[in-house]
Amino acid sequence: MDEKVVIFDTTLRDGEQAPGAALNPQEKLEVALQLERLGVNIIEAGFPIASPGDFKAVETVALKIKKCGVCGLARATRKDIDAAYQAVKKAKRPRIHVFLATSPIHRKFKLNKAKDEILRLAVESVKYAKKYINDIEFSPEDAARTEKEFLYKVVEAVIDVGAKTINIPDTVGFTEPQGFGELIRDIKNNVPNIDRVVISVHCHNDLGLASANSLSAVLNGARQVECTINGIGERAGNASLEEIVMAMWVKKNIFKNLYTTINTKEICKTSRLVSKLTGFEVPRNKAIVGGNAFRHESGIHQDGVLKEASTYEIINPEDVGFIIEGIVLGKHSGRHAFTSRLEKLGFKLSQKQIDEAFIKFKDLADKKKEIFDDDLLIILDEEIKKVKEIYKLQSFEITSGNKIKPKSAIILKFEGKNVCAESSGDGPVDACFRTIDKITKLTPKLSDYKISAVTHGKDAQGEVTLKLTIKNKEIFGRGSSTDVIEASIKAYLNAINKLVV
Repeated sequence: MDEKVVIFDTTLRDGEQAPGAALNPQEKLEVALQLERLGVNIIEAGFPIASPGDFKAVETVALKIKKCGVCGLARATRKDIDAAYQAVKKAKRPRIHVFLATSPIHRKFKLNKAKDEILRLAVESVKYAKKYINDIEFSPEDAARTEKEFLYKVVEAVIDVGAKTINIPDTVGFTEPQGFGELIRDIKNNVPNIDRVVISVHCHNDLGLASANSLSAVLNGARQVECTINGIGERAGNASLEEIVMAMWVKKNIFKNLYTTINTKEICKTSRLVSKLTGFEVPRNKAIVGGNAFRHESGIHQDGVLKEASTYEIINPEDVGFIIEGIVLGKHSGRHAFTSRLEKLGFKLSQKQIDEAFIKFKDLADKKKEIFDDDLLIILDEEIKKVKEIYKLQSFEITSGNKIKPKSAIILKFEGKNVCAESSGDGPVDACFRTIDKITKLTPKLSDYKISAVTHGKDAQGEVTLKLTIKNKEIFGRGSSTDVIEASIKAYLNAINKLVV
């Protein structure tokens, strides 16, 4: 009989822990709704105890998601478990995911606890969580570096008190496919009650082996894989959902009688949405979803693909929803066409958001002859990630040249009044930033600045992403415009407003 491999998506929890990838509750909901369309089985929506914002995000996802299970993470403490339950309790299929480190290095340096204390806490936490709901997952953190005999003992004990899923994490990406597959096989052979649970795996990519390790685990009996869209996550990231799913899909001869519920045609759409909302650009050479994944430049390759696509493509691009960028809308396009395109891109906005996004679309269409999907994604990103504009750009003027010192004059609206200032700088962008600092009386350090073309052509939008550091806080900002100076100002103000708010 065919067996299902459960896809447990942790983009909204572990993926969001990647530095700079913070999402607000509305953004988390947008991603969760797309994950539901993608067909994942469990969405780990966050770590409810971490912050009021994370609690609200998990609670919102739990209320809105109908087809997937919704999971909240908790340490092995009652306070954490209480918060996780309160956040997920209204989900159709709620789950609490309890974790506790078991490896010698974590026991000694992080927890300062002996084995018997770890075992007691693991059992007590699962028993406590079971009082709330039946679906409890337990993770012995850093399992890959835990002594096997102790790992077997912990796993057996938490199964005895009601854990339904046992997750084996390679927390620091330490293992390799053969060793990790062997670990899963050994757990199956040495834990007497293991047949009462689903074995899950959660692999990190520190050695670039997260997907390979996960697939090896599946071949050795794991029936849940924890992964993220685009492989985002702590440090070098997590196992990539698209790589796991498509490897099983392409290599059916190896993964016999195994299947997932993923709608592969939604993969690229989901990838682009996560990339845009987190600000993490997908590398062009990224497997499955990268911009070059289905493009061929070599004459030999082009000739082969034109004659028979399978000569150089093991996946049909359409099977993962890969669409070569094309013109979709223009200044004569109406609201219906605009709304329809938003839905195809994976967005589900309120009527108010659609109305405001449509106005921005029309403004952009007056500046550009051709509107591409990526242009729309910029508009939607700004609409969803809207930050209260404490300081709002009214106008700016630049004087610059190779013979004069660049100067800027900027007017910002603040508390209902226009405030203006002038300043000079090393370049026009620097002059603008110094002028804004004069108005806001803030002196952040610009620690990162990047500008990129959103699409191609002379009228392409420029997107600026930057990072400001002030009082040991890092604030990310983003802005876009067909004018790169304006894009820079918008990005700087986006970060300043986040800081002030």
